[in-house]
Amino acid sequence: MNICVFAGSSAGVRPTYAVVADELGRLLASRGIGVVYGGAKIGLMGAVADAALDAGGRVIGVIPQALVEREVAHEHLSTLHVVSSMHERKALMSSLADAFIALPGGLGTLEELFEIATWGQLGLHRKPCGLLNVHGYFDPLLTFIEHTVAERFVRREHAAMLSVASTPADLLDLFITWTPPTIAKWIDRGSA
Repeated sequence: MNICVFAGSSAGVRPTYAVVADELGRLLASRGIGVVYGGAKIGLMGAVADAALDAGGRVIGVIPQALVEREVAHEHLSTLHVVSSMHERKALMSSLADAFIALPGGLGTLEELFEIATWGQLGLHRKPCGLLNVHGYFDPLLTFIEHTVAERFVRREHAAMLSVASTPADLLDLFITWTPPTIAKWIDRGSA
């Protein structure tokens, strides 16, 4: 089994972000779960990879050539796939993963999270997706998602596809009992 981790290429302002990234990497390795991620050696991305590797885990990186040329590729991974574009990167990461976890991060992390959540909403995959909500980092996002439900742009069942926990162990426990929604994406005037 492999879990794809979306995470910031920065470490963020709180040291706890890196501590939890390290905890996640070590936990995945201890459970025999491989890490699939964006292939960088920097930020929270690098922290997850380093922790998993230090704990004897399998780490698969997927990075576009343009980022390799900027010298941010991790040189010590189990496997490093160098691809031509960000689109190819996300498609390969998705195909290699059985589940997805987003750690705190910026626009790239959010874009990856929302693309994979959209694919789940459309029924293009049936894999769990979760937010590791360190220090309430994702609380404003969760409030906004509730707003999309209230305004009838997202079904509650689709909003609930995102599992949320503040610790890696709790999030993995939620994945064990997760079931994909079986309701259509589209909301019309006559449906709830």
